[in-house]
Amino acid sequence: METISSFLTQDHRACDEEFASMENEVASENWEEANTKLIKFSNDLLHHFDMEEKVMFSAFESKTGMTQGPTAMMRMEHEQMRGLLEDLKNDVNSTDKNHFFGVSESLMMLMQQHNMKEEQMLYAMADAHLGDAVSDVVENMKAI
Repeated sequence: METISSFLTQDHRACDEEFASMENEVASENWEEANTKLIKFSNDLLHHFDMEEKVMFSAFESKTGMTQGPTAMMRMEHEQMRGLLEDLKNDVNSTDKNHFFGVSESLMMLMQQHNMKEEQMLYAMADAHLGDAVSDVVENMKAI
């Protein structure tokens, strides 16, 4: 059976690959392709947030009653990352390579810390608390 942990961890890795691909295009100053890669990365990351926020977090909060715990912190970090994505878009549009890499470094550090908290704690908690509902939660996330 596919778990929340395995499904969302795999999605983290896919987003990480998109991020690296985007950075490579900016490093080459291939701005048109960098913009294409940024759009792909942004769409994939925002889709990941939607799967978590609209499906998994809701199911976890409903089952545990914890609405101000780990999911609240993850939502706050998602908002921080959304803001950094907007900064990256501005930097690619203005071809500001130096500022882009400053912002992308901040985003990478935030993503790494965020993903570690989710992968090492929240996903395991969700798999444990949701029990028999895990496969439904995964299928609902796939449907988004």
